[in-house]
Amino acid sequence: MPPVSKTNPTANNPAPALLRGQVVSTHGRHYLVEISGGEILTCFPRGKRSLAACGDLVQVIRTAARQGVIEAVDPRRALLFRSDRHRQKLIAANVTQMVIVLAVVPSFYEELLNRCLAAAAHQGIPALVVLNKFDLTAASAPALASLQPYVELGYTVLPLVAKDDVSPLRGYLEGHLSLLVGQSGMGKSTILNGLVPGAAATVGDISVALDSGRHTTTHASLHRFNARSALIDSPGMQEFGLMHLTQRELADAFHEFRPYLAACRFNDCRHTGEPDCAIARAASDGNINPRRLAAYRRIVADLSRSKTFKPRPSGRA
Repeated sequence: MPPVSKTNPTANNPAPALLRGQVVSTHGRHYLVEISGGEILTCFPRGKRSLAACGDLVQVIRTAARQGVIEAVDPRRALLFRSDRHRQKLIAANVTQMVIVLAVVPSFYEELLNRCLAAAAHQGIPALVVLNKFDLTAASAPALASLQPYVELGYTVLPLVAKDDVSPLRGYLEGHLSLLVGQSGMGKSTILNGLVPGAAATVGDISVALDSGRHTTTHASLHRFNARSALIDSPGMQEFGLMHLTQRELADAFHEFRPYLAACRFNDCRHTGEPDCAIARAASDGNINPRRLAAYRRIVADLSRSKTFKPRPSGRA
C-alpha cells in the first residue's frame, strides 16, 4: 500500500492578505477604499449589511485587480449619522471637526444649524461655522449679527467669500479630518474646489425662486489637501434627524445647558415647561438664549413624535 501523504492541503493556497485602508467614498453598497500607496479599490461589504461610512478605517481582501471585500471596520473615534422615524443614514466616521457651511444668500435654516451643533457636541467634536458669500454686502451684516449668539457660546463664526479666496479657512482645517455639512447652495462645493482643485466638485446654480440651492453632491467623499489634513464633503441636506438621541443626551448636547441640568426640581425634567425648571429659569435670567431654548424644545417635540422615543413620566423627584 502506498504511504499516505501528510501534506497540508491548504499549504499551496495561503489565506489572502488583509490590507488596511480608508473609505474615501460611499455609493450605496459599494465603497471606494484607499489602501497603501494611494491605490483605490472598489469594495463591497461581507454579508448583506452596509455598515461602513466615509472616513472609516477598514480591513479588506483584494478579490481582483481593482476590487476587494471589506472584512472588518476598525473601532471609530467618532461616528456622525442622521436618523428619522424610518431609518438611519451614516454620514462620516473618525472626523475631528465639523464645518457647518452657511451663506448670506440663500437664507440658512437656523434649525439645521442647531441640529448640526447638537450632533457634533454629542460626539465630542468641535464645530466651526462658516458664513459664506460674505461679499453680498446688503445682507452680510444682518446675517452675521444673527449668528452673534453662537459666538457668545464660544463657537467660531468665519465670514468667507469662497469664490474669491478660501485661504482664511485653511488654518482651521490643518491637522483635522473635517466634515463639511450644510444646505444645498451654501457653497460647500466652491469651498472644496478652492481647497482641493482636483476634487472635481460641481458647483450648483442657486434657484432664486425657491430660495434654495440644488443638490449637487449625492454621496460623501473624502479629499486630502495635504499629508495631515482632509475634508469629507457630504450631500446637501435640508434637515438633520436626531432620533437616535435620548432627551437627556439632547439636553447635554446644548452645552450651555450643562451647568443647570442638575438644578431642576425633577430628575426627569424635560425642560419643556415643567415646574421649577432650571433651564427655563436660566433663560428668563438671560443666561441661556431664548432662541436656543426654543430650538431645543422643537427638537424634543420631534423626538416625542417618534415611535421609538419613550418620554419618562414627569414628576419623579
